Amino acid sequence: MTKEKILLEHGAGGLLSNELVRNLFLPAFHNPFLQQLTDSAVLELGDKKICFTTDSYVVSPIFFPGGDIGSLAVHGTVNDLAVCGGKPLCMSAGFILEEGFPVGDLAKIIESMAVAARKAGVQIVTGDTKVVPKGAADGMFINTSGIGLVEYPHRIAPGSIAPGDVIIVNGSIGDHGAAIMGSREDLQLDAGIVSDSAPLNGLIAEILESGSRVHCMRDATRGGLGAVLVELAGQSGAELEVRESDIPVKESVRGLCEILGIDPLFLANEGKLALFCPGPDAPEVLEIMRKHELGRDAAVIGKAGAATPGKSGRALLRTVAGGMRVMDLPSGELVPRIC
Repeated sequence: MTKEKILLEHGAGGLLSNELVRNLFLPAFHNPFLQQLTDSAVLELGDKKICFTTDSYVVSPIFFPGGDIGSLAVHGTVNDLAVCGGKPLCMSAGFILEEGFPVGDLAKIIESMAVAARKAGVQIVTGDTKVVPKGAADGMFINTSGIGLVEYPHRIAPGSIAPGDVIIVNGSIGDHGAAIMGSREDLQLDAGIVSDSAPLNGLIAEILESGSRVHCMRDATRGGLGAVLVELAGQSGAELEVRESDIPVKESVRGLCEILGIDPLFLANEGKLALFCPGPDAPEVLEIMRKHELGRDAAVIGKAGAATPGKSGRALLRTVAGGMRVMDLPSGELVPRIC
């Protein structure tokens, strides 16, 4: 560990998060399922495969353009199951409430979670509530776990990424991070930036049920698309090359990022995924995405190359200026408490 105390950056999904996981959690909890470092653990129970995930939500503010902490908790849990090839079935919801939190706001968040769960086709089947003294938490935090059934016959994981795979995203990146920044800092922008928080399981099910081959998927949350590509390159050993000009970014988000000096590649998303599939399957996957409400702006952004013997995988960005740079995990905290 390079730091003696926990910093906000340790929860950002970047370099320090990676260091925390690899240097503390993995050695202590070592097992074959955890070592995969996928969004959900895929487990075999008899002749069935299930996926299991857990997450905690501490987003600030708890109400933001396009959603709130309740719907975000459902969407995040569902998406972590879906990108591992799972059909989300049920989830838990644990609430940590600060003394003095308005009951009316809690009711709004609970209703938001219920609506989001119905839309995603999952049931909230168990939960817990704890109350801590005023000042011991910032309003409320939510912890979830989710279980899904894996029926897709092929392994969806970083190790399945193959040379020639096409990299596809289902739409514009950075929307959630930009919405949180604008809301938190009260920038009062007229650009209408809203979070992309949404359940991806319906879109993913259509792709998998079409018979298209999918090698890997990852939802680009903390650390954004950039961090996902760097992590997948490291896990797969492949050289991933993406074109900056092909990565969809809304002009309103791009403008905010330019004002604040932030790269949208590393802004969080809550309704976007990076998908890797063989080149011949890419046209069908892209067509399915573009017919779905959550994939209308889907785009092919790059490809996977072969691993270089003796070298670790790399994520390369071909810039709009025509140059090439190696992407690294962000070392700082762009936007703390983004999810």
